[in-house]
Amino acid sequence: MTGRVPVFAIDGPSGAGKGTVSRAIARRLDWHFLDSGAIYRAVAFAASRDGVAPEDEASVVALAKNIELQFSSAEIACIKLDGVEVTDQLQTETCGNIASRIAVLPAVRLALLQKQRDFRRLPGLVADGRDMGTIVFPDAQYKVFLTASAAVRAERRYKQLIEKGLDVNLTSLTREIEERDRRDQSRTEAPLRVAEGSRLIDSSAMSISEVIETCLSLLTTA
Repeated sequence: MTGRVPVFAIDGPSGAGKGTVSRAIARRLDWHFLDSGAIYRAVAFAASRDGVAPEDEASVVALAKNIELQFSSAEIACIKLDGVEVTDQLQTETCGNIASRIAVLPAVRLALLQKQRDFRRLPGLVADGRDMGTIVFPDAQYKVFLTASAAVRAERRYKQLIEKGLDVNLTSLTREIEERDRRDQSRTEAPLRVAEGSRLIDSSAMSISEVIETCLSLLTTA
């Protein structure tokens, strides 16, 4: 039955705007929403909170299996971990880098794979991540790979974090994003790449509304 449920998979590197675009599309279509990055970030946050080293695969897997995560497609993201809102904490580059480190662990990815696939329910699912169209939902009817230059992504993330009152450095942020890109693209397990049949969209010079409309046009041209 799940194979008949339509999936709109949106993949891409950190800071490309996947979250904003995916939530907007989910609202427009009135579909369910999966933020796979939030799942990995939540595991990373839980590991940091509980003093678990990112390289301790067995302990991270135990966290991944027991994690309770809630998030919505509302315009303003709200993510709850074990009933406690952790939205801002999950958005830091430190948390993102830990998530990237645990994402290379095969047992962790396996533990979270079915958890992600369980989000596929009628009337449809918009899935935001890095391997949605390649590994998690390879049969997705609609696939987008959303990207932008590292400099543009760092500037966007810098503005977001500053608006939230966080102390960040643009140079360091750019370096962390570039480092994470290299790690995500070179990892053995589910490396970041453009899925077969994906529409490649470079949002460097595009507004969010332009990206959303470009994505939605796939529904009428597929």
